Amino acid sequence: MKFSEMKSFCQSLGFFCMLCASVGNCFSLDREAFTFTNYDLNVQVEPEQHRLGVRGEITLRNDSQTAQKIAVLQISSSLDWRSVRAADKPLQFVSQPYTSDIDHTGGLSEAIVTLPQPVAPRATVELQIAYEGVILLDASRLTRIGTPADAANSTDWDQIDPSFTAVRGVGYVAWYPIATEVANLSEGDSLFEVLGKWKARESASKMHLHIRVSRDDGQQPQELLVNQAPCKVLYEEMGRSSLRTADCTYQPMGLLVPLFAMAHYGAVDRPSILVYNLATRAVAAESYAAAAEKVVPLITEWFGASHEKARTADLADPKAAPFESGSFLLTPLADTDSKLAGLAAAHQLTHAAFLSFRPWIEEGLAHFAQALYLEREKGLPAALDYMALHRFALSKIEHSTNVPRSEDEVNRSLVNTTNEELYRSKAMCVWWMLRDLVGDSALKKAIAAYRPGQDKEPSYMPRLIAAQTRRDLEWFFDDWVYRDRGLPDFQVESAFSRKTMTGSFMLTITLDNLGTAGAEVPIIVKFSGGEIVKRLEVHAKNKGVIRVEVPAAPQEIVVNDGSVPERDMTNNTFKVESTEK
Repeated sequence: MKFSEMKSFCQSLGFFCMLCASVGNCFSLDREAFTFTNYDLNVQVEPEQHRLGVRGEITLRNDSQTAQKIAVLQISSSLDWRSVRAADKPLQFVSQPYTSDIDHTGGLSEAIVTLPQPVAPRATVELQIAYEGVILLDASRLTRIGTPADAANSTDWDQIDPSFTAVRGVGYVAWYPIATEVANLSEGDSLFEVLGKWKARESASKMHLHIRVSRDDGQQPQELLVNQAPCKVLYEEMGRSSLRTADCTYQPMGLLVPLFAMAHYGAVDRPSILVYNLATRAVAAESYAAAAEKVVPLITEWFGASHEKARTADLADPKAAPFESGSFLLTPLADTDSKLAGLAAAHQLTHAAFLSFRPWIEEGLAHFAQALYLEREKGLPAALDYMALHRFALSKIEHSTNVPRSEDEVNRSLVNTTNEELYRSKAMCVWWMLRDLVGDSALKKAIAAYRPGQDKEPSYMPRLIAAQTRRDLEWFFDDWVYRDRGLPDFQVESAFSRKTMTGSFMLTITLDNLGTAGAEVPIIVKFSGGEIVKRLEVHAKNKGVIRVEVPAAPQEIVVNDGSVPERDMTNNTFKVESTEK
């Protein structure tokens, strides 16, 4: 063997050994060292072959504290890496399977890439990438933990298929490169925590997609939908073949999970919403659009006029789980109930009217809008019943923590959390409590004053709200927004009733808050012939006293009508002893 050949062989062997060591010690890889700050991807979709091919460029920024020589790129296990280049020069990499439920297959194809030179902290590197493969209906991550196949397929319905295509992004299908630690559905909230951290890291990132769909089956072209508006879509017919392209930009990505869908859709176009329906569901689409239009005045009253048209697209499986990304909703339209349609539309239209990169504001207000819709349609009890469904999730979180309370206060605070149940369910309750604290008019003014570009710190929105009232709300924001203090726990410690000179009764109530967060809670005093509702602010581990004049002898006191999340609501009723006793 010549010296040059021997040298080349040794270099290759050394590189191979180095990569083998990296693979063998993959637990030492820092998969979260780099943030993907920019994607510029050309996506080729071939429905007849169930195929996806991607070529493009990504920009990585080193957000770790040390220089990084290795980068980790992950895509769905049903896709294969073809090349990774830098400055148009091929880079050496090892591709390995990586088990993770961040993808519907339950696995990822992970490329461990050796960069041309170490990337310093906060510095960037641009990589040219190529990968391809198929995206089939696959619910492996769910079936392997015991989910029945039908239910699993109705949850993980993503696929590329000649008759119907719908592919969601990270958390469902990693069809664009990501880098996360392992997510495991069998380990509590592992998947949601990993997904939440990824979304938070990438919220300021940008993505440009050029999607190209080619068909050679001679059928009519399908509608191509992407969850970003405006998105320029072009169609070209070439004999039996057809070509449809979409040019879309997510700038920034925010909370959106990039997705695309294709089918032979009909469309119902209304001023505020565009509903795409499959052939047999035109009537359901008309009903959905009509229900949505009825919600518009309420949403406009609270959140202003829409900055974009909300869109809804039909899913082929009538049992498929709905999925929303911004003001774009994928949901089966079969047998759509008008009330449920109005509830979903309230959420969509809020996203179309109000933007924030903070999940507790963006998603919290969208859920708050749903409660407002139910209150207007069916009354306050219906809204409180809806919130009760979310309060159960909060109570579960409160009793399931395994970390010190001090860490929870920071990590699970609304301004920091990546937990969807917190920034959706808890945030909705927080907005409802704020409404009770400051009133409809003041809260509407604060929401109207919000400007995403001026939201530079967590206290921005709380300051807007505080400016609309003379009340000191710092304690509330401290307990519910800046930190997670847990939940309050109210009970009546004592109640004393005496008859007045005019024949009414003066009831003195001492209320104890055994919990770790304060709140202003409604107190309902019941008597023969009616009830009186008063409100009392009681801070954590404190007591409050209130006097209520009642026209007849008080019989029962009920603390909390359900508008305030509590740790324990079994101790909220108190029987008042009669004056005669």
